[in-house]
Amino acid sequence: MMMMIMMADEDGKISAATEEDAETTPDAGNTADTNAPPDQDEHQPSLDTVSTTTNSSVGAATLDSTAGTATLDSTAGTQPEELRGLCRDMFEKMTLYLNGELSVVCDDYKLLESMNKVSAAKYAEMRGVAAGVSKAMVDLNEKYASLQPYLDQIDQIEDSVASLEQAAYRLDAYSKRLEAKFKQLEKR
Repeated sequence: MMMMIMMADEDGKISAATEEDAETTPDAGNTADTNAPPDQDEHQPSLDTVSTTTNSSVGAATLDSTAGTATLDSTAGTQPEELRGLCRDMFEKMTLYLNGELSVVCDDYKLLESMNKVSAAKYAEMRGVAAGVSKAMVDLNEKYASLQPYLDQIDQIEDSVASLEQAAYRLDAYSKRLEAKFKQLEKR
């Protein structure tokens, strides 16, 4: 015979448990100070907070006003084997649900792990590219430094060519003046 026990806590909230559960859990109705005088009922549930309706398919409910608990006799209309089967089915379905939720979380973590691995591979690839670019820049800087004396010589030659060009223009102008004077002297 399976008995359901209804317990009311100090706020008047009602909870249900089997006799076995009630023996292993502390009594919610007895949460008041044990040293308090017995005539103080401020934490005891009143009759209007605990429903005592009787249903033939559920069983008869009784109220123990001194202990603050209500008991439900489950032998009145339900069969214990049917309840056990329903409880077993509920626990199996709850297990499946929780396993599904946990597998989703595990899949999320696996996805994050694979994303981290792909990101790490990309960063390693980018690090390799950056190292190659850095090495190429160092090589270019070294080549530029080795070519700098030649570039300086080219700049000097360019300056010399510019001054020679100016001298050639002056020489051309001087030769034109000389030619003009020679023609004047020839005419006389």
